[in-house]
This record gives sequence, C-alpha cells and structure tokens, in this order.
Amino acid sequence: MAIQRCSWADNNPLMAEYHDKEWGTEVHDDRKLFEFLILEGAQAGLSWQTILNKRENYRKAFDNFDATKISRYNQSKVQNLLKDEGIVRNRLKIGATIINASQFLKVKKEFGSFDRYIWQFVNHKPIRNRFKSLSDIPANTKEAEAMSKDLLKRGFKFVGPTICYAFMQAVGMVNDHMVNCFKNAKD
Repeated sequence: MAIQRCSWADNNPLMAEYHDKEWGTEVHDDRKLFEFLILEGAQAGLSWQTILNKRENYRKAFDNFDATKISRYNQSKVQNLLKDEGIVRNRLKIGATIINASQFLKVKKEFGSFDRYIWQFVNHKPIRNRFKSLSDIPANTKEAEAMSKDLLKRGFKFVGPTICYAFMQAVGMVNDHMVNCFKNAKD
C-alpha cells in the first residue's frame, strides 16, 4: 500500500524525502533553526524545490550555518559567494544572511537560546491544523505576523510574515500536513 502524503511532495523524490523526514517535525536545535531561517529567506520569490536542490551547496558555502563564522564574513567572502553557482547569487539575500547571523547571536545571548525565543510565538507548543486541501493553508497567520514584526524590530532581514509562516511549517511550529497525510496522524 502506498504512503499517503501531502500532494506537493508526491512528484519528486527529494521533496518526498524532505516531507517524510523533516517538514513539520519539531526542531529545537539552534543551528538547525538558523539554517531553516536562512533557507526560507533564500526561497523568497523562488520554489522550495530550488532551495532544497541547493541545500548541500548552502551548507558548504555558509560554513554549515555556523552563525558565529557567518557574522564575521567580509566583502571578499561576499564576492566569493556571489560567484558560487551552487547557491542563489543574490547580493541582498547574501547580505541578509550575514546580518541575520549577527542578530541570531544577539537573540541567543538575550534568551539563552534561539529555540527559547522563536518557539514563544506558538506558546512553546506546535499548532496542529486539520486542512483537507493545499488551498486551505494560509500564506501567513497572526503568529507569523507577530514573529515577523519582532524579528524585523531586532534587525533581521527577509523575515516577512509569509517567510515566517513557511519557517514555522518547516520547523514544526505549525503542523500543516493534510488530514489524509501519514504525518498528520489522528489524535
């Protein structure tokens, strides 16, 4: 019997693996949370599949998402990144990654962990939705808007409400697996 999954993940093996093993699964590791925040920002205007295809290149190019190292990138490093065909070569997105690394480190220092900070937007408990169709999923929510507003106030870039909601879905703050999907088991 075939596994029933969300329809967006059915036609590509990499998307299916991401869906089955990661999307909507709770993440509490700060480095992993930072990785998803950066990748979701990189996705702006592109498909998630494009970013997922480049994910390993991003890990290499951005020192495995080590925020301390990234926060120290200089203009020479930026020029090298702009030549790296394995990532999205967008000056604004690369610059945002460096800025976000610095802001991420400030949040970690203030709250003890980025995890403690970011999960407060869902009261430290995943929101579990029961959508029957992809068209039912909103582009953003009040929680994503609150997260976006606070991140922007703290100096983060590429963290609008839609990006924040996609981030929340990716790291399991929101479970938007369809009701018929094996990842949204009935309670």
